[in-house]
Amino acid sequence: MSAQHTLVVLARGGYAARGVLYLIIGIFALLAAQDSTKPKDSHKSLEALLSQPFGYVLVGLVVAGLLAFAGWRVLQAIGDVDHHGTKLKGLVIRAGLLAGGLVNGALAFFALGLLITGVRSSGSSGGGETKDLLAHLLSWDHSNVLVYLVALVPLGVGIAHIIKGWKASFEKYFEADEDVMRYIRPVSRIGLIARGVVFIEIALLLAISGSRYKAMDPPGMKEALDALQNLPAGGLILMVMALGLIAFSAYCFSEAAWRKINMDVPGVPTS
Repeated sequence: MSAQHTLVVLARGGYAARGVLYLIIGIFALLAAQDSTKPKDSHKSLEALLSQPFGYVLVGLVVAGLLAFAGWRVLQAIGDVDHHGTKLKGLVIRAGLLAGGLVNGALAFFALGLLITGVRSSGSSGGGETKDLLAHLLSWDHSNVLVYLVALVPLGVGIAHIIKGWKASFEKYFEADEDVMRYIRPVSRIGLIARGVVFIEIALLLAISGSRYKAMDPPGMKEALDALQNLPAGGLILMVMALGLIAFSAYCFSEAAWRKINMDVPGVPTS
């Protein structure tokens, strides 16, 4: 197998792993619409997966997939395999891809920690270091400005997802005929818009807390879904959002199967 073909396989495996993760989050969010004790964020979902039969094997596969996906995102950003270019719009997209790679890499290492130390010990390890780092950063006189700046990242990601879903611009990266796209298109649009809404809500939660932010875990997907659940008719809203995240997982699986994977990258030999 050539190096190029290996990278293609890893990229597709990465998309599939992301699909598995969002499928788990979506299912738990759907259950949480009826039972608020169910985990709804990526970390808790991985812990719940680990507690299932063959959980360590499943989480191990997710770890491998997330690492592959993180590497693919970095390659997309640095190698510009999707040809976004070096103009402002292209650089912004590539920066977002790089950020996505780092986030997925961090999530993979979190899951790897679960495999090595077990759920209980992982829950008690690392948290203090994170809080100490946050305490140091947020001890500045104007640390709330830093929180506002951080909030721009999920805000930009969320807006980009909504635009991508609304315009269905993802189609240009798919190698599937119209008979397949007629099913992929609507599900992918719903999924991208749903994920965009969640990211925008995370940004709003960060911005709202910016003036009183303390050394604690920053709001993430769990807090965003909890906030939706606490709204009037929150159970129904959460159910709709959960179905949207499940639709996003279907979009990820579609990418694993039909996305164009360009590997015209310097230093990577072709077959």
